[in-house]
Amino acid sequence: MKIQKDTVVTVRYRVAEANGKLIEESRESMVYLHGGYDNTLPKIEAALDGHEAGYEVTLQLQPEDAFGTRDESLVRTIPKKEFPPGVKVGGQLEGHTDDGHPHVFHVMKIKGDTVHLDGNHPLAGKALRFVLKVTGVRAAIAEEIEHRHVHGAHGHQH
Repeated sequence: MKIQKDTVVTVRYRVAEANGKLIEESRESMVYLHGGYDNTLPKIEAALDGHEAGYEVTLQLQPEDAFGTRDESLVRTIPKKEFPPGVKVGGQLEGHTDDGHPHVFHVMKIKGDTVHLDGNHPLAGKALRFVLKVTGVRAAIAEEIEHRHVHGAHGHQH
């Protein structure tokens, strides 16, 4: 079966920086609903569209095609006293952008009485190399299409 809109695609992947430094390699396959549902990066969908299980591809993506460019307005330094007890480096907190929209911020460091937060995706601003191998393709069921994501093994559970 070919990858097309409303198919469920199973992919093994490796993500590295442009210089080849490995960032992540899938232990389990990623499974997503193909066809513009924002379940993976658009350039990945475009590269896999029309192919079948067994297809392999290496993509070089610039930041704007991967996790975006860095937005320095999403970097914050906040007094530690404004945080609940137990705030730790590596944690995530929900806050608001300058225009008031809810946003997730990552705790980057705690220095003295200040907490340094970053609302950028950890890979924002990086050119990345994705190595992808399609290991399965199947037709999506009506409920997956209605919910805009995969159900079952490696997918979303309700």
